[in-house]
Amino acid sequence: MTASLALADLRAFTKKARISDLARFYKTGPGEYAEGDLFLGGTVPQTRSVAKKYQNLELKELEKLFNSPFHEARLCAAIILNHQFEKSKQPQDRKKLFEFYLKQVKANHVNNWDLVDVSAPRMGAYLTEVDDPMPLLLKLSKSNSLWERRVSMILTFALIRAGDLEPTIIIAESLLKDEQDLIHKASGWMLRELGKRDVMMLRRFLSEHAHKMPRTMLRYAIEKLPERERKQWLQDSKS
Repeated sequence: MTASLALADLRAFTKKARISDLARFYKTGPGEYAEGDLFLGGTVPQTRSVAKKYQNLELKELEKLFNSPFHEARLCAAIILNHQFEKSKQPQDRKKLFEFYLKQVKANHVNNWDLVDVSAPRMGAYLTEVDDPMPLLLKLSKSNSLWERRVSMILTFALIRAGDLEPTIIIAESLLKDEQDLIHKASGWMLRELGKRDVMMLRRFLSEHAHKMPRTMLRYAIEKLPERERKQWLQDSKS
């Protein structure tokens, strides 16, 4: 199995009529966050079918997929990496795969919101196995890269699932002044997930920060609260 064969299979699903729509949806125009990204025009289920076929691809070949200019190839690589990580049981193997993932993040190969969101929640499980995930998360949250900052937030999803909620609070605070809407959405989403586990922790965060939270972040964070409470937080945040 090789990256070239996987890419050939992805090309077989090419549908030119979808390419322009995908380019607009994923904001690939001049000055947009995914400027210059290229698409083949396949669907996500089709990409997942290729990932399943090539789920045992070696890392050197997987890296070639991550290096592809085509969005579907990088998505396919992320899905394969998820599978290999979840299948891996040895700590040293999981560490190797997580470090490989970080390498792709820092090389700007995980460079759109869907690529982050399909990979970080699963790869973040590695952080439940280390003594202190905060140095890495804080470093990513302070990056100039939009995608590294989004990764820092979405990685905490796995920690939330494991019952470790404090990292989400710390990273959300770190990103409060971020100017990117995609960061506001990610932070609000993770706060909402945290609130499902501990609504009082969410309320304490809101009490301290609602007045300075970006509106999108606030709306996402309070989405699962009772309607009357949501309206109150939105009203209070204006004062």
